[in-house]
Amino acid sequence: MTGLYPNDRGSSGMEVRTNYPPDISQDDIKLLDLRSFAGKITVVNDIHVLRRAVHYLEGARLLGFDTETRPSFRKGKKNKVSLLQLSDGDNAFLFRINRTGIPDELKKILSNDSIIKTGVAIHDDLKALAGISGFKPAGFIDLQKFVKDYGIESSGLKKLTAIVLGFRISKNQQVTDWEADELSEPQVVYAATDAWVCFEIYRKLTNHI
Repeated sequence: MTGLYPNDRGSSGMEVRTNYPPDISQDDIKLLDLRSFAGKITVVNDIHVLRRAVHYLEGARLLGFDTETRPSFRKGKKNKVSLLQLSDGDNAFLFRINRTGIPDELKKILSNDSIIKTGVAIHDDLKALAGISGFKPAGFIDLQKFVKDYGIESSGLKKLTAIVLGFRISKNQQVTDWEADELSEPQVVYAATDAWVCFEIYRKLTNHI
């Protein structure tokens, strides 16, 4: 399969037996326990921290992936990606690419097809990242497509988390200033959580590691 994420496994057309419901209501989600990432979070503000983060991530087999963009309240205007999040389940790295850019060291992770990177609705994210600094994404899997083989029709991260992992996550920080001088603690936890649950959803569905 060619495209922005050539290793996206999408819907294979195979029948897969699962006990997952195809959808879940907002009322049912509200009944679930609220959870957030409890591992180590590293905010990557400069090239020195970035290099250490990349050195660690090079040994990963699976990473949860997400991005955040400063919201625009002007019609027709879209800001560049501000934050790139990667998590291996134990650690979450928040790359402030509005400050560091996407140097070659980070591109190697994003272009490495031996490291699975899984997220939700990643097509536009990858296109936006490649537009900042040209690279060829590889090893990416879009959970929106992947879960259909498991009989799951819902596609948003909040619903997928509830269906597959059995808890709820907060989306309260989504529309906040991701280019603030200092990210707030709620922003940091929110961003880490989004990448972490992508990791956990894929791992549970596949028993990957």
